[in-house]
Amino acid sequence: MSGLTEIPLKSDYLRSIFNKCDTDNDGYITVKELYDLIESREYEEDIPPRVVQRIHENHDQNMDKKLDYKEFFDMVNNPNLQHIFGHYINRYIHWIIPRRHPQTTTVTDGIYEEEYTCMPPAVGMIIFSLIEIIFFCIDEATEFKSTNTASGPMATLFIYEPTRRREIWRYVTYMLVHVGPFHLVVNLLVQLMLGVPLEMVHKWWRVLVVYLAGVLAGSLGTSVIDPTVKLAGASGGVYSLVTAHIASIIMNWKEMTKPALQLLVFVIVAASDVGTAIYNRYVLDINEHVGYAAHFAGAVAGLLVGINVLRNLSITRTERIIWWCSIVTYSVLMGVCIVWNLAWKGYFPKEVYY
Repeated sequence: MSGLTEIPLKSDYLRSIFNKCDTDNDGYITVKELYDLIESREYEEDIPPRVVQRIHENHDQNMDKKLDYKEFFDMVNNPNLQHIFGHYINRYIHWIIPRRHPQTTTVTDGIYEEEYTCMPPAVGMIIFSLIEIIFFCIDEATEFKSTNTASGPMATLFIYEPTRRREIWRYVTYMLVHVGPFHLVVNLLVQLMLGVPLEMVHKWWRVLVVYLAGVLAGSLGTSVIDPTVKLAGASGGVYSLVTAHIASIIMNWKEMTKPALQLLVFVIVAASDVGTAIYNRYVLDINEHVGYAAHFAGAVAGLLVGINVLRNLSITRTERIIWWCSIVTYSVLMGVCIVWNLAWKGYFPKEVYY
């Protein structure tokens, strides 16, 4: 009797998956619906759209550009596609039979590197970089060398100015203006070299969340730690990308090649730059007008938000604990800075109205 009930149960389970995938309830699955199924949160790997389309075409027996339930059933049960759809079969099996927890597992190094893809395009950092270049050119065209003093129209409108904190857009838009061509070029190079590879693995929108979190943390952190300092440039966002790489390494340790070496490199880069800025200012008493607090706050935000937002290719219990600790820590720190800005007006320079 158990053999008679096995097929209906499996069919019912796959029917529920089919119905979930059939978002418009027309009884068929399109290429887009199949892609959305594979890319859903329940699935841990990203399959390029061209591969999904090829799979769809190969199982579209009547060539009507959509799959009915029989075609879907045959596709899911195709042994050549078990690396893609075996996830749902395993869920069905574990639903019937309690899961056994193996004592040891083997993970192949380099899985993280294999996740690099150009679909969707990594455009987030490129778009921000173009905006920064355009704003820089506008300031230079309006007044030659005005970027050296951040006195151009774009800088005047968007720079973080502690005496104009009521203009809340400045807490974010300061990233779009730079002081001098060297400042611009360095930030562009770093954010493109670090941001684009992250986008190719984690998708552009996740990286932008981390980047903007670093920018906001940079201005809020500076307002509390160094309340008289103006801010211009994307350093807060850039440092968030540096530590986002660290977060990605921590959360994908077993899936990466030589993670310890990669972690060491990024820690040295971040620590040396921030350390140099602090040393020059407080030990050598050199005022370089560098908002080191923005670097530090951006780095902290990149680490904490990166752990929460960036993809984790293989989640462990320890990583779940780290995830919750990081989200609570980030929320508390940001909350303190926001309340500080709103409630303690006497701590900051007097507001200027003009």
